[in-house]
Amino acid sequence: MRAAVLERFGSPLVVREQDDPVAHGGEVLVRVLATCILPYTAEVFSGRRRYPLVPPVVPGAGAVGRIVTVGPDATRLRAGDLVWCDPTVRSRDDARTPDVALQGLSSRGDGGARLAEHLHDGAFAELMRVPTENVYRLPEAAAQDPARWSTLTVHLVPYGGLHAVGLAAGETVVVSGASGNLGGAAVAVALAMGAGQVVAPGRNRFALDALVGRFGDRVRPVVLSGDEDADRAAVVAAADHPVDVVIDLLPPSAPSTVTRAAAMTVQEGGRVVLMGGVGMLGGPDLALPYPWLMRNSVTVRGQWLGSRTDNVAMIRMIASGVLDLGPETVTTFGLDDVNDAVAFASEHGGAFDRTVLVPG
Repeated sequence: MRAAVLERFGSPLVVREQDDPVAHGGEVLVRVLATCILPYTAEVFSGRRRYPLVPPVVPGAGAVGRIVTVGPDATRLRAGDLVWCDPTVRSRDDARTPDVALQGLSSRGDGGARLAEHLHDGAFAELMRVPTENVYRLPEAAAQDPARWSTLTVHLVPYGGLHAVGLAAGETVVVSGASGNLGGAAVAVALAMGAGQVVAPGRNRFALDALVGRFGDRVRPVVLSGDEDADRAAVVAAADHPVDVVIDLLPPSAPSTVTRAAAMTVQEGGRVVLMGGVGMLGGPDLALPYPWLMRNSVTVRGQWLGSRTDNVAMIRMIASGVLDLGPETVTTFGLDDVNDAVAFASEHGGAFDRTVLVPG
């Protein structure tokens, strides 16, 4: 097969022939049709993000593809099925607190590193080996636009956070980082889940106006000033109702004060879910006042990715049209142009810009 290989951090990917992967028991071999390239991928490949990715490696997190072969323990999946391959791999020997790796991109702790060593290569290739439980059948209609469906990678992140804190219909949500790639997806997902109103703080007025243009007055934009107290007051004022949920998706370059300003807008009994990268590259950590947390019964939850059942929910939401991916801008690249694709993704990281690699 042909694959794009990261041979070392800071070097361009090299497209070359490699041996076809072989799926064993508990695994599925998939021919990759499309894989979404996240805007910060170039930062990972340069080494700037310090991800525990071990070159040489075929990167790429998540894919739409067709099954080539299945292991003997698969009872419903068949060769030829159109499927979504969830990149979040969990160890099988501890159901309560499994180790986790993000296939082709990252991992967590020593156990996650062992998983990443076993399932080392990701989706920037013609073929990919995937755990059976990470493969989800897609409606055949998805074959008309597998590139668009591959953006599940983006939408699953905010859905995992909002589902984890129990977002209910009619609630008011603040999306911290709303003008970014993941943040824009969070706005769309929150509304699809039934949020009554989404407050969208950010620095990019054009991007915020685009959110309102797409979703209407259920989105309330707030242009941040950089003054923490003023920004907190502006977010509260923008909402017609008290804030129930805050989801933070800010990148590592953002200061923790922006996250705190958003978090402290929740009402008594509110929930805050942290899914961004604040503090990953140094700088002041997030500091929330103990008395405020305690006296207002605020729940703060960290959430890295989502659960297996989140994949099923997201596929149904897209298939039914509840979450409409149609208005998003999807730009595709072939495998030979992978380095151009990574650069393009970095330069086009807007709320509804998606860059997709099509290996076949």
